[in-house]
Amino acid sequence: MPLQNRVLPTQEIVAEAGRGLLMGNRGTLHSPDRRLGTTRWRSKAWICCVLDWKGVQRDPMPPGRWTALFFFDEAVALAAGHRPCHYCRRRDFLLYAGAWARGRDLDERPRAAAMDAQLHSERVEPRTRQQRTTIQELATLPDGAMIRYDGRPALVLDHQVLPWSWQGYGDPLEPPGLREVAVLTPPANLVVLQAGFVPLLHPSAGRN
Repeated sequence: MPLQNRVLPTQEIVAEAGRGLLMGNRGTLHSPDRRLGTTRWRSKAWICCVLDWKGVQRDPMPPGRWTALFFFDEAVALAAGHRPCHYCRRRDFLLYAGAWARGRDLDERPRAAAMDAQLHSERVEPRTRQQRTTIQELATLPDGAMIRYDGRPALVLDHQVLPWSWQGYGDPLEPPGLREVAVLTPPANLVVLQAGFVPLLHPSAGRN
C-alpha cells in the first residue's frame, strides 16, 4: 500500500503509486503509524527538492521529523504552491528568486521567508484551508502554468493545454473558444514563470 505522500496540482496529498521527478516537504504531517491526520502543513516554507542528494537514502516518514512529499514535476509543485529548496537546489532557488525580483522590478532578490509568506497568502483560503485559485485569460498564461480543464489539471505549454495524470501529460489540445480558465498556479509563481523561470517538466511534456 503506497504511503500518502504524493502531491497533486490541487495541493491534495494522496496515496498513489505514481512516480515523480522531485520531492519536498511542508513540515511534519505524519503520526508514528506513518499516517497523515488533518494537518497539511506545519510551515509556510513549502519547498521542492531533488530526489537524490549525494546518494543519501532517507526514510520518507522518519518519526518526529519532516514528511517527504513527492511531485510529478516542477509544474505540479509550483501549482501546489511550492518553490525550489535553497539548500539542495541552490542554483534553481537563485534563478527562482531572481525571476521573482525581475517580475516585480525589485532591486534585489527577496529572502525565502518573504516569498513563502506571499505564496501562502495566495495558495490557501484562510477560512476553508483549501486551494485558492484565480480566473484568468488562457492566452496570457506562461508556459508551466497549470489550470483546471475539463474537470482535471492540465499544463499550459506553447499556448496549448496538456491534460495531466500520473501516467504523464496527454496530447496537446487547442480548446476551441476557451478563453477564461481556473488557474491552479498561485499568482506569485505565475509572475516567476512569466519572468523567465523554467520549471523542470516531465519528459511526457516533450520539453526536457
